[in-house]
Amino acid sequence: MTVPEWSPAVDILEDDKEYLIKVELPEIQKDDVKVTVESGTLTISGERKAEKEEKNRRVHRVERYYGRFVRSFSIPDDAEDGKVNAEFKDGVLRVHLAKSEKARPKQIEVKVS
Repeated sequence: MTVPEWSPAVDILEDDKEYLIKVELPEIQKDDVKVTVESGTLTISGERKAEKEEKNRRVHRVERYYGRFVRSFSIPDDAEDGKVNAEFKDGVLRVHLAKSEKARPKQIEVKVS
């Protein structure tokens, strides 16, 4: 049986200050995940290692994917590729990509005369 390449599920959210990329990475260690920014592309890569076989334990079904993965995303024009922050907690990688000050909406006070 061959195992196809896999890609973890991703949600991309946006607010006035940043883009947030949430990646599901259950049972993957922080050290097995890499986040890079290069030439306008954000790349998330890593590996989920297969469980080791144990004596006296039979495997009846394996539906989860193991091995290397790579996800790449174009960085929006209004984002600052130098301001990327990532955190990993509870099997979810959260990558914060700050918007540039120019792109953020500004509120202007309107004076009544």
